[in-house]
Amino acid sequence: MDKLKEKYKKEIIPAMQKKFGYKNPMAVPHITKVTLNSSFGKQVVSKTSGEREKIQNFIMSDLALIGGQKPRLVASKKSIAGFSLREGLHIAAMVTLRKDKMWDFLERFIYLSLPKSRDFRGLESASIDQRGNMNIGFREHISFPEIFVEKEKTIFGLEVTISTNAKSKEEGEALFRLLGFPIKEDKK
Repeated sequence: MDKLKEKYKKEIIPAMQKKFGYKNPMAVPHITKVTLNSSFGKQVVSKTSGEREKIQNFIMSDLALIGGQKPRLVASKKSIAGFSLREGLHIAAMVTLRKDKMWDFLERFIYLSLPKSRDFRGLESASIDQRGNMNIGFREHISFPEIFVEKEKTIFGLEVTISTNAKSKEEGEALFRLLGFPIKEDKK
């Protein structure tokens, strides 16, 4: 199942060395972690504690299926009266993937989830920041193969952040393109 990891070691490291002139293979940028994040603050703020817990458990179980490990809850840091938000209220869930789980997720993400998402035409190069990290938002979590659409009661959005140790946007974009991410060509 580690085809993407093998591809990185055998094909991408030499290609990046040739393109950017790295002398040492350890200097080639690599993916450090993948973070899945889903905020459910709007959905739970005005609910009772029982309804809030039901929504939380539903999102937590789906994120666990998608990420392959148990997510952690993120609490609000301060109260905001205009949003009916209280300090300490759980408003999001996140999963951080590293090593083998990260490579397995990326393989499913590139080859199954992205093509399955609605109206997908490729990723914008603007989704890569100046440090070479990529942020991709999904309006619906049902594009992941682990989720059965027929059984879903609630559809929620999530954000996938792929962190690299690249020094620039160009290095990060080259790494993502070589890994097989379907990034659109910039029109100049």
